[in-house]
Amino acid sequence: MDELAQLATFARNLQQDVIACAEAADDGAMRPTVLTEILLERMSEVGEIDDAVACSIEGRGIRCNGYFVSEDADRLDLFVTVPLLTGSPDSVGRTEIDTALKRLRTFLSQSLQAPPKAEEALDRFEVGMSIWRSRDEFSHIRLFVLTDGLVRIDRLDADPVGDIEVSHHVWDLRRFHRAASSASGHEPVKVDFRKLASGPPPFVTAAPDGAGYRCLIGLLPGEALVELYRQHGPRLLERNVRSFLQLKGKVNQGIRRTILDEPNMFLAFNNGLSITASGVVTEDAGSGSVKLLAADDFQIVNGGQTTGSIFRAATKDKARLKDLWVPVKITEILDGAAVDDIAPRISQSANNQNKINMADFTANHPFHRRMEELSRSIWAPPLAGLQKQTRWFYERARGQYHDLIGTARTPAQRAALEVIHPRRQLVEKTDLAKFEHSWSQFPHIVSRGSQKCYLDFMDVLEKRGAFVPDEIYFQRVVARAILFKDAERIVSRQKFGGYRANIVTYSLAWLSHHTAKRVDLSAIWAAQTISPVLASAIETICVAVHKHITASPEGQDVKEWCKKEACWTTFRDTKISLPPALELELISREQADLAKAGHALEEIRTDTELLTEKAIIAVPADTWFQIAAWAKDTQSLLPWERSLAFSLGRLATSAKVPTRKQASHGARILDEARGLGFKGQGQGEA
Repeated sequence: MDELAQLATFARNLQQDVIACAEAADDGAMRPTVLTEILLERMSEVGEIDDAVACSIEGRGIRCNGYFVSEDADRLDLFVTVPLLTGSPDSVGRTEIDTALKRLRTFLSQSLQAPPKAEEALDRFEVGMSIWRSRDEFSHIRLFVLTDGLVRIDRLDADPVGDIEVSHHVWDLRRFHRAASSASGHEPVKVDFRKLASGPPPFVTAAPDGAGYRCLIGLLPGEALVELYRQHGPRLLERNVRSFLQLKGKVNQGIRRTILDEPNMFLAFNNGLSITASGVVTEDAGSGSVKLLAADDFQIVNGGQTTGSIFRAATKDKARLKDLWVPVKITEILDGAAVDDIAPRISQSANNQNKINMADFTANHPFHRRMEELSRSIWAPPLAGLQKQTRWFYERARGQYHDLIGTARTPAQRAALEVIHPRRQLVEKTDLAKFEHSWSQFPHIVSRGSQKCYLDFMDVLEKRGAFVPDEIYFQRVVARAILFKDAERIVSRQKFGGYRANIVTYSLAWLSHHTAKRVDLSAIWAAQTISPVLASAIETICVAVHKHITASPEGQDVKEWCKKEACWTTFRDTKISLPPALELELISREQADLAKAGHALEEIRTDTELLTEKAIIAVPADTWFQIAAWAKDTQSLLPWERSLAFSLGRLATSAKVPTRKQASHGARILDEARGLGFKGQGQGEA
């Protein structure tokens, strides 16, 4: 298939994704806004951006469709979308791109010059205030034009805004397609050292026989690293490992002090960069050394902190880098198929500045492969009144769903495939992380964006050890997916005007906490929808969530407030009156514990949790019974906490081991009871 045909297929699939997502939102969501959300997510997935939030800002001479402020407020990304939504690879002219950029720059200028007026539209006020508050911190601003059309522009110059460096970028249909189809999962970075001001650097090389790689070891001038980062930004950094922890940890502060105060000592103090690449071009320099001319798929898999710290020192602190040199080891992967295996192992082995707890987060992880297998073999029950069964499609790697639908040779075959695999039943890896983390009561992490949530979920998976999903686990994941998607529709109908993603995850986390996870997931799987009673409960909860998050302390940005654990902990114990009928639908605690046994990722114990379990087992049964009675008399604990205390007493009486969650909740209940004045006898040492 030639490129034009591939682009046509990609454009059609993108259009269908937009239509499906807009319909699923059930709130009349504008398709251009949905297109922006999808494109931002894909840019995040390939490492072009850390994260971003879609918005809708339009007025006289201004326009903005997305924004992101880095954690340390050092970088600002703004986005404007030029939507076509024709489902075909149509062209977008230079005039349209220039006009979109001009309107985006006007919005930027206005936001930097003065704070927005309180009466302005929600998105405009929130984004404008975020920019205004951080205006003195920005060292680099990137302005992006996103479009589902084809753009033919070779160069886009950008003037700085005061002392702030500004760059322009266009992501069109061709660029999104290349990023999506790249075997490495990101758009390869091509570096030509001959075009750097410092010229090709010298290296020595070694290539162990039969190892499938060769190493180049040498030094890179600090100014060259700044130039590379200015050109390619976060795409230089392997997205599956922490790229840059900002200037918060002691290590980064130390790097910064060395750069500013003792740049000539940087080489002695710093461990340097570990880089992977392919297609490395060198030139013999004599005496056993080579000059590095160019490299493809250039990725810094260790040294994100060093790279980011040097870049910030040069741009923000105006540090002189003339005497600063960075030690570098480049591993050229000679076998392209092995890069996904070798790169994470290099990163994990080489990093000794900040501990990396994450192993390989690629689509090849055994967890994802097993989920893919289950999704291709398990049939979901039909909806009430229907006979046809469907499947929930787990997309282990981007594009698998469209590849499946693309196998159809006729419209009838395509329609038949879509009946069995409806788009609304597509679950991506990042979706699963949101569903699971919401139910595990981490809404503040879900609020940090799909990529950060996904990495945190994978970190949890690695800590838990070798967890192998089974059919029951898959069914419960789907049940939580249904719960999440139905909650999205419920929240959309409330017309809150924004923050849907935050409201949904906080609502489900609160529901999980206050029901002790006793929602009947088996019933949701069987019905393929939630009950009217549960829907009514979510509707009630989401109103309380909206009230809580929009009353952020000291007028904080709502989305930033939602990312903080304090936002969750202050809301977690909020009293909300739920429909009495909900209690009748909940399963018993014993049923919930039985359902989780052996089938729940969260029940796999870490060493710390084993110690907690041991301590809880040591608490006498009488202590738990006394806590339950005391809490009932004083109304000091939640009903489910009183019930759990009694259940722990019964487990202790029968010498049974509590579940991981029971032990964790038990330790917290014991501490809380003591803090509230419980003086029972024989309380143990937990």
